[in-house]
Amino acid sequence: MIEVTNLTKQFGHKKAVNDLSFTVKKGEVLGFLGPNGAGKSTTMRVVTGFLPPTSGEIRICGLSMVDQPEEAKKKIGYLPESAPLYDGMSVRGFLRFCADMRGLSGSAKAEAVDRAIETCFLQTVHRQAIDTLSKGYRHRTCLAQALLHDPEVLVLDEPTDGLDPNQKHEVRNLIKRLGKDKVILFSTHILEEVEAACTRAVIVDQGRIVADGTPDELKAQSGSDSLYDLFRKVTTTDTAPAKASADA
Repeated sequence: MIEVTNLTKQFGHKKAVNDLSFTVKKGEVLGFLGPNGAGKSTTMRVVTGFLPPTSGEIRICGLSMVDQPEEAKKKIGYLPESAPLYDGMSVRGFLRFCADMRGLSGSAKAEAVDRAIETCFLQTVHRQAIDTLSKGYRHRTCLAQALLHDPEVLVLDEPTDGLDPNQKHEVRNLIKRLGKDKVILFSTHILEEVEAACTRAVIVDQGRIVADGTPDELKAQSGSDSLYDLFRKVTTTDTAPAKASADA
């Protein structure tokens, strides 16, 4: 389980995340929705221990990310936004390297790499150099490294960003399948992801949660059975400050 309680992350005078609280349970796929700049990626980075919180608490499977970071991080598979890759390595070589970093060795390491390659449909490119891969295969390779140690919790930041429609369909189905046995939190600004992959979603705006529910519940909140209309209703557009200034 992911438990986030009164989480705030501040950069100088700006609160990127503002008193956020939510939980994600095993078997639940929670979509973290919001416009650009809403605090989605910052929340992902704090939840995974990449950034420290300004205040609040994060617990991963009962372990405090602040007080027990090493143990908590072992429970997580993390796909960051624009995840780094080593272009000179082959796909298999990169995954073997990541498995070493996870402390896997021997037959457990070999099985983990093979399983990740199969799960992420990398069989046809596993011997290729990463710098020869299409964007879709590079993205799948990044996802594969997050799955190597069979984590209980998956945190995925924009997992379908930049993929073509076929690739998005495959990744969404994979997320749904993995979500049956794991805790999954993934951020997106694509509304169709909610109905395609999520059991529940929250919408954040300016670092705060402004809507929370199942896809059907969120559509009902819109008054028009439309996630798009609800999103427009509860979030701030990036043109709002400019409009307010012009009106003044």
